[in-house]
Amino acid sequence: MLYHVQADNLVTRQIAGETIIVPIAGSVGELNAIYTLNAMGTMVWEMLRLPTSDEAILQKLCREYEVAFDTAAEDLTEFLDSLRDAGLIRSSAQGGS
Repeated sequence: MLYHVQADNLVTRQIAGETIIVPIAGSVGELNAIYTLNAMGTMVWEMLRLPTSDEAILQKLCREYEVAFDTAAEDLTEFLDSLRDAGLIRSSAQGGS
């Protein structure tokens, strides 16, 4: 089981129902990008304030959005991979990371 948590050095704001994430580097000129999350992405993002397992996220997605488990699992994997690739989350096999 993998656990995921938000990376450090990020600024997050909610604007007009979306979450905006800005990675903060050494200086303003080093800002890589700005990321925008919809309502479902925001729900997952909020769960990642503390180390959270795939299983816990999937259970909440299926309950809140009445989506099939297999569909939710596939979409969640893709979403978490994109957050990890962007350096917005850290993942590990242990919940304390």
